[in-house]
Amino acid sequence: MTPQDDLGRAVEAVLFAAEQPMTIEEIKAHVGSQADVRGALAGLEALYAGRGIELVRRGERWHFQTAADLAHLLRRDREEARKLSRAGIETLAIIAYHEPVTRGEIEAIRGVQISKGTIDVLMEAGWVRPAGRREVPGRPLTYATTAGFLSQFGLATRRDLPGIDDLKAAGLLDPVDLAFEAELEGEASETVTEDE
Repeated sequence: MTPQDDLGRAVEAVLFAAEQPMTIEEIKAHVGSQADVRGALAGLEALYAGRGIELVRRGERWHFQTAADLAHLLRRDREEARKLSRAGIETLAIIAYHEPVTRGEIEAIRGVQISKGTIDVLMEAGWVRPAGRREVPGRPLTYATTAGFLSQFGLATRRDLPGIDDLKAAGLLDPVDLAFEAELEGEASETVTEDE
């Protein structure tokens, strides 16, 4: 057995026993600071590909999870979680796409005030966190998404969020929004034509 095999087994054991996803530095604290943990993770990722459990990266953290195509086998009857309100969904989307963002910026984008508990609900779910204060008068608090948000929605990074073209292709945009966008594009082309 090679030292790399021993390292792979050690990293596997550490991740398997961990209660939370771990960073490479946290893994190195268990297996040695000079260890090639990144290489061991790549080997484990390949070893577990296509199996009942898989090694996944969420942000900068690694953990084992049930293969996505088998998750339905493990679902148990449980109390139905409270659904997020439309305001909550809109607020979460704004934070995810514009982070770090202040409450005032969220309200400006949505066009309405945020009810007092909307951000609290997102924080209780573990999807949003305070991200410091903006260096402007009043020093408003900013908000950003968490590793829990990435994990909940199956994203490795925020760059994996769908873009406008992806949303259009999936039919997830409101037809009123699409009509409004087309109207704006029409006005923009008319302005260019008049200026020429």
